[in-house]
Amino acid sequence: MSCIFRRYFSVLVFISSVSVFSQHPDTLNVSEPLYEKNTDSLPVEEVLENITVSPLIVEDEKDRQRFWVDSIYNKMTLKEKVGQLFMVDVFSSKPKKETDKIKRLIEEFHIGGIIFSKGGPNRQAKLNNEYQELSKVPLMIGMDAEWGLAMRLDSTKAFPWNMTLGAIQDNSLIEETGQQIAKHCKRLGVHINFAPVVDMNTNPKNPIIGNRSFGEEKDNVTEKALAFMKGMQKEGVLASAKHFPGHGDTDSDSHKTLPTINFDEKRIDSVELYPYRKLIKEGLSSVMVAHLNIPSLEPRSGYPSSISENVVTNILQDSLNFEGLVITDALNMKGASDFKAPGDIDLAAFKAGNDILLISEDVPLASQKIISAYYAGEISEKRLSRSVKKILMAKYKVGLHSYKPIQSEYLIEELNSIANEILHHKLVENSLTLLKNERAILPVKNLDLKKIAYVSLGDDSGEVFLEELNKYTKVDWVKGNQLPDILEQLKNYNYVIVGLHKSNANPWKDYRFKDKELVWLYEIARLNNTVLSVFSRPYAMLDLQTTTNFEGILMSYQNSKVAQEKAAQLLFGAIEAKGKLPVSLGMDFPLGTGLETRSLKRLAYGIPETVGMNSHKLQRIDSVVNIALKENMTPGVQLMVARKGKVIFNKNYGYHTYAKSRKVRGSDIYDLASLTKILATLPLTMELKDNGILSLDSRVGELLPSFQDSNKKDITVRSMLSHYARLRAWIPFFLKTLDSVTTKPDKKYYRNKRSDDYNIRVTGNLYLRSDMKDSLMLRIKDSELRKRLSYKYSDLPYYMMKSFIEDHYGNNLDALTQQHFYRGIGASNMGYLPINRFKKKRIVPTENDQAYRKEIIHGYVHDQGAAMFGGIGGHAGLFANANDVTKIMQMYLNGGYYGGKQYISPETIAEFNTCSYCHKKVRRGVGFDKPQLGDIGPTCGCISMNSYGHSGFTGTFTWADPDEEIIYVFLSNRTFPDSANRKLISNDIRSEIQRLIYEAINY
Repeated sequence: MSCIFRRYFSVLVFISSVSVFSQHPDTLNVSEPLYEKNTDSLPVEEVLENITVSPLIVEDEKDRQRFWVDSIYNKMTLKEKVGQLFMVDVFSSKPKKETDKIKRLIEEFHIGGIIFSKGGPNRQAKLNNEYQELSKVPLMIGMDAEWGLAMRLDSTKAFPWNMTLGAIQDNSLIEETGQQIAKHCKRLGVHINFAPVVDMNTNPKNPIIGNRSFGEEKDNVTEKALAFMKGMQKEGVLASAKHFPGHGDTDSDSHKTLPTINFDEKRIDSVELYPYRKLIKEGLSSVMVAHLNIPSLEPRSGYPSSISENVVTNILQDSLNFEGLVITDALNMKGASDFKAPGDIDLAAFKAGNDILLISEDVPLASQKIISAYYAGEISEKRLSRSVKKILMAKYKVGLHSYKPIQSEYLIEELNSIANEILHHKLVENSLTLLKNERAILPVKNLDLKKIAYVSLGDDSGEVFLEELNKYTKVDWVKGNQLPDILEQLKNYNYVIVGLHKSNANPWKDYRFKDKELVWLYEIARLNNTVLSVFSRPYAMLDLQTTTNFEGILMSYQNSKVAQEKAAQLLFGAIEAKGKLPVSLGMDFPLGTGLETRSLKRLAYGIPETVGMNSHKLQRIDSVVNIALKENMTPGVQLMVARKGKVIFNKNYGYHTYAKSRKVRGSDIYDLASLTKILATLPLTMELKDNGILSLDSRVGELLPSFQDSNKKDITVRSMLSHYARLRAWIPFFLKTLDSVTTKPDKKYYRNKRSDDYNIRVTGNLYLRSDMKDSLMLRIKDSELRKRLSYKYSDLPYYMMKSFIEDHYGNNLDALTQQHFYRGIGASNMGYLPINRFKKKRIVPTENDQAYRKEIIHGYVHDQGAAMFGGIGGHAGLFANANDVTKIMQMYLNGGYYGGKQYISPETIAEFNTCSYCHKKVRRGVGFDKPQLGDIGPTCGCISMNSYGHSGFTGTFTWADPDEEIIYVFLSNRTFPDSANRKLISNDIRSEIQRLIYEAINY
């Protein structure tokens, strides 16, 4: 701040206060000076003695504003007054010799403002402070931040473009967007945002507006613009509606030429001016006047609207009663600069009634011409004071009467807060527009009957979309350079998703289909069940001659990461379709088209704060996991947390092994060990209970006739699955099959090649005798019961339940779990025998087994007993990634419902989630583990007793809490290379993470 301004400011500080922004235009009115005494040469004390402040000044905010404005204005020379009219552009990305040129304009020509363009926030903040320090009167700082600071700056947030926002039906979200962008502006010292665009894009070929418009319909555009304006001005940032009187129906760009609007005055009054009336009435701060040729409003041929007195003064200010700031569009644009020479265009613009002359090509020349016109009597003092005082009044209102420099500390962090992401996700979710949905093809149902392919069109990446699709089920990317090759591959699929992915770099990028792509699209659409998702400007649809063969069409508007993610979630029914088309797309899709869908209660993916969790607190999990990795408790971890049906924490840590040759990825498959009990055997058991095949009081002798003469015949399903049935913990079957001398698998039982007599595959080159399964079951039947009835965790019930289930259906658990649950739920990475379905590199090894198989166990089940049953056990053998485990647990939390299907009744899940023997100090439910009854147990001890889950020997854990609607999944291979490594368990890592999850709940 200059010494002159600081001195003057000290006089006024006692009657000034930080302004509260008013939304009424009359607060920008000017008045006559409140005092006339010249205090230029007087010391501060004498100035104070010679100023009489009336009670009105102290008591009335408008009078305080007028006092400040008048006192500043009365101290200005003519050159300083004229300087206030200019707002010059600065690129903070430019070298110092370029940015220093602005300093001369500040010091010698006293410019009133700066509009920052391309650069970065830290560089801009530094320049801003430097420029403000040089200026006698604080500079008004402007920016084009229509969709956020990212329109001009790196390292800042880009919100969706206006066309995307135009599809949203909840206008409070638009207001929230304006408010959030204004917060960013204020943090960076920006006082006026040249937004919102209120042009109605009634011409699909408009090259410059397009996505910058809220749409083509005047009410929708007006409502959105009004909400955006209110949001900004609520935060004390001036809004600027543009481009007056309307740039929406042009086919040329005023940056390059002077576009013509050929509508009559009546049409312009009823359409183009419609939003301005409403925004002005609600307190619009400023209007930007476009460079347009409008014969009906300005009879002089080729005369730009920006310098037309009829447009700027007669219509905007007199007819529409606008008393706020009137700003020209950039005067270096060809629409203006081609008409008059530098300086002359500035003078003409001011004479027409504009207050601020934006981006003059020659400020010194323009300043001189205006001053000369003033002395020549072409510009009156009243005219000059009106504009300058309006500018000063605006500066007061944005707080420049109490200017403070920008603080650079944490600037980037504050401009990129989690609030941005929360809002962005909400905006995209609410914008997605379903244009077509024949036979209710969307959301995708019955995944067990679908084989889905994805075909990518366009010049931008669709990898995020594909990755998100694959979170729901297996979706194959079909690629090829020739159409016949593509069509041949697609014959193997019965459901095709086509994505048109166009650049999201800016709203002016090419959005159309290429001719080749149209040919491909028509041919692909001849196949059954084709869904098109358009990640581009909606006008891309106008390229299609027909959409007859498409069963589904989703308009996603942009190819941002969030748009791709949310589109995939909508296609699979995790979120609902809510948007309405803001423009018309031919006869098939008129304005307002938008079909609604219902959620299928599949998992969604999003931000913790949207479900009442704290992102920053959840980040503490990283520290705990990193300690586990550093201390060699496990080579790697997959970790997932979901709440209220939404995955809000999904991270992968470390490597497959300590060799660190392959990082853990989300698609990697872990041996789930005992999680198999609740993810494979238990759901099949509950299904049988629902179907009346068994009850919790069914006895082993009833289920397995061969056990009728055993000591286990009267054990009930309830007691044995609650681990309260006197059963032994486990039987080390493999020990009796080892050579007593070499301790290697005995050739009496094993062969290295498969045959009819040796067909139970234990590992890659090890096959067990075919009759061993019967022998093993016989050993279970004849095993002794423990003498005392008490809690004892046991694997044996799951051998018995497996035998019953497989006998009942005549099929093995691998096939049954796929048919009954996994395929329908979309758990495409879950199942037994992973080596038969996945590349080995995706499967995480479990142990260098020197006790039994004498090799690294990789792709085969770790548990010895399950291995001796061919890798398919009731208690172990299941493999999956964290995402698929979460799906099954979410199905439980949904009361047995998932993806549009009721798999298990809520009543049955509740019955199995009951601690039947708590009174006997047995914490377990029926199959499910439950929280500890005392001090020691499987959980953090900080969760509901209604919660349930299980842990696994290999270092796995999953837990679901219906009270807080939280699911926690932790997958690891702590057993590698040696299962004797119990550091993960002894350090209680999994429970500590669970504690952190619950501490992250925002109560």
